[in-house]
Amino acid sequence: MDTNKVTHNPQPISRFLQACHRQPTDATPVWLMRQAGRYMSEYRELRKTYDILEIIKTPELACQVTMQPINAFELDAAIIFADILPPLEGMGLSLEFVKGEGPLIHNPVRTAADVAALRVPDPQEALWFTLEAIKQTRAELDSRGIPLIGFSGAPYTLASYAIEGHGSRNYEHAKGMMMGQPELWRQLMEKLADLVGHYLLAQAQAGAQALQIFDSWVGSLSPSDYRELVMPYTRHAIEIAKAGGVPIIHFGTDTNGILELIRDAGGDVIGVDWRIDLTAAWQRLGPNVAIQGNLDPIALMAPWAQLKQRAQIVLDQAAGHPGHIFNLGHGILPATPVDNVRRLVDFVHEYTQQA
Repeated sequence: MDTNKVTHNPQPISRFLQACHRQPTDATPVWLMRQAGRYMSEYRELRKTYDILEIIKTPELACQVTMQPINAFELDAAIIFADILPPLEGMGLSLEFVKGEGPLIHNPVRTAADVAALRVPDPQEALWFTLEAIKQTRAELDSRGIPLIGFSGAPYTLASYAIEGHGSRNYEHAKGMMMGQPELWRQLMEKLADLVGHYLLAQAQAGAQALQIFDSWVGSLSPSDYRELVMPYTRHAIEIAKAGGVPIIHFGTDTNGILELIRDAGGDVIGVDWRIDLTAAWQRLGPNVAIQGNLDPIALMAPWAQLKQRAQIVLDQAAGHPGHIFNLGHGILPATPVDNVRRLVDFVHEYTQQA
């Protein structure tokens, strides 16, 4: 018996999980990427005492932050408060979040020796804190019937961070390895695919009822590079995670040039951003996947009348099609007015409520 697997009492299937399975729902489900974070005063208050890694690595605090938007809004899913980069620490990389600059890796991966030195850790050991946070958060959510989403960065996005050492516009080092040293690239991606797949699986075993794989930087690639040098590793990670028996959301940004390939890499739900109409995305992706998206996060900063109009356009394009999960095309921005989040969530439900 797997002693790390948590058994929960069966819950009535939520509209979010129904949509993941392309089943009809009583209203369109809505959750928002980065729904826990700096736009909320409760989170900013906590950050006065703790830095982001302290919160992530303290299960009680991660649970508390995960629940902040659930307590504030009528959201249809929670997503565990974590970050895509801590898994790289377990591989041997030194991670720091620098105020005003974002994440910084002090020993980026640049050489064959660097790749060889990377270990693929057991997530139960290296990422125990997020797994424990999932267990604690499920205990909070079960009485409300709200499902919990776990997540990981995808192999390509993690590779880009590991190689660049920080955020990047052109990915010169990452693409340089991919194009100039393809065999070394493959060795790195094999390790990352195993890491991501087993981390996602461990989250499902800890109690996550859906999983999202974030490939936030994948839109920088040509279709041929994605097909040959990235897609096999994303697919491998998703195949490992499938053993968890929960829906998998595959999300990327600026993916119009590779949308069908993203679908073919795997996932029950494909996330799309605002750079494509939902109608066009559905025509291209076909009937066998659900779709998540796709409001521009900047719209949340507009006056309510304009925000409502833009949200209505997204919902009208979905046209009540089973398998639509309303979300942003990327995460909530720190300057977002809290009242706009509340009104948006309520509007999505009210506008799509079945008679």
